[in-house]
Amino acid sequence: MLALSALMAEWASGEAWSDSRYHFPPRAKNVIFLFTPGGVSHIDTFDPKPELVRQHGKPIGDRGNVKSQGPGNRTWKESPWEFSTYGEMGMPVSELFPYIAAHVDDIAFIRSTVAELPLHSAGNLFLHSGRLRAGSPSLGSWIAYGLGNENANLPGYVLLESGTVPPGGRENFANGYLPANYQATSIQAEGVPVANIHPADTNAEVQRSKLRWLAEQDGQFAISLGGNDLIESAIRNYELAYRMQTTIPDVLDLNQETAATRELYGVDSADKLMSGYALQCLRARRLIEAGVRFVEITANPIGHLNGSWDQHSNLKKDHETNARVVDYPIAGLLKDLQQRGLFEETLVLCAGEMGRTPHTGNGDGRDHHTSGFTVWLAGAGIRSGTIYGATDELGMEVVENVTTIHDLHATILHLLGLDHERLTYRYGGRDMSLTDIHGHVVDGIIA
Repeated sequence: MLALSALMAEWASGEAWSDSRYHFPPRAKNVIFLFTPGGVSHIDTFDPKPELVRQHGKPIGDRGNVKSQGPGNRTWKESPWEFSTYGEMGMPVSELFPYIAAHVDDIAFIRSTVAELPLHSAGNLFLHSGRLRAGSPSLGSWIAYGLGNENANLPGYVLLESGTVPPGGRENFANGYLPANYQATSIQAEGVPVANIHPADTNAEVQRSKLRWLAEQDGQFAISLGGNDLIESAIRNYELAYRMQTTIPDVLDLNQETAATRELYGVDSADKLMSGYALQCLRARRLIEAGVRFVEITANPIGHLNGSWDQHSNLKKDHETNARVVDYPIAGLLKDLQQRGLFEETLVLCAGEMGRTPHTGNGDGRDHHTSGFTVWLAGAGIRSGTIYGATDELGMEVVENVTTIHDLHATILHLLGLDHERLTYRYGGRDMSLTDIHGHVVDGIIA
């Protein structure tokens, strides 16, 4: 009873602390970010352009764009995939995504996304942190900082990795100038999920004694320095790691899932690339169900160090491989969230750092493009079955409802009950924020 009363007091304290952080009633409790690095082609997936069929093979002339990348004589390139309409609103999706297509009535497509630079490293950093250079907190870190943990035995921000680190490096998932305990905790798809989580000492009392001694030594050192975030964050991280020892193995134990659920995601698929991605999608559901605020899943590194979707050549072959790997597991995730009543409280974001050009320099691929591409959101607070914004007849420029990355960030924070202008951290004599002086909530996709 004493232990229970202590836990009840801790939970009550955490709940009150979290409630005080909301700027207004939230629509979402947590976020799953499906990161698709490299540049998914909008005109080959969710933004069909019949005019490209008519212009295919013709020179682009003066229709080039400074936010497109690619030298040489360029010609227009039609999509090699057919589009069909789905859902009550007849929303077009290419044959690349037959399973996600079945969920279009649950999704809001933003066809008018723009970014700053057609470069992978800078683009990834911008998508994650709203800055073109390293050193600023990522979106997940800001959310963990703003809302705290729902589960004291788990981190607020978890990164589910599938292989390599995308361009921009670990800074994509870093805490920046926020306290170090807000950085992402990585969980690997292959091998040991979380490194060094189990200490040599299996005796809990021995572990606790060592942690107490370490906390005392580090605390005294921090005091001698007049307070030090790195040391204080290290103490908090040691404590969290200790608590995670019993919680993480249980959360990651997929043997608790039924055969039907494993099949829903494709966890046991003979396609190892798909099964690896499906594993992380199922883990994402289990993590947010256990109280993690922000879970990010990176795409499998399918032969492209600059991101799985970076098809400057072999567009048809490699885009089909990438789509096959993620389509079935993502559709399974959406369905599973709905079946478990988690869809109404979980915001799902699927986005990469850029799109791809409607033209080609080699006839076989598309290059970097940031003046108009598509991202999509589903779940908590989203106006489902929505197409927001538009690009021109060739997919070159946004012609309706320009949506910046800062706008996207502002909208995500808004759905979590946070005002992007009021969520700040004092650093370098200035109140810093995720969106700086930019960003507007995209009301057109909010239910």
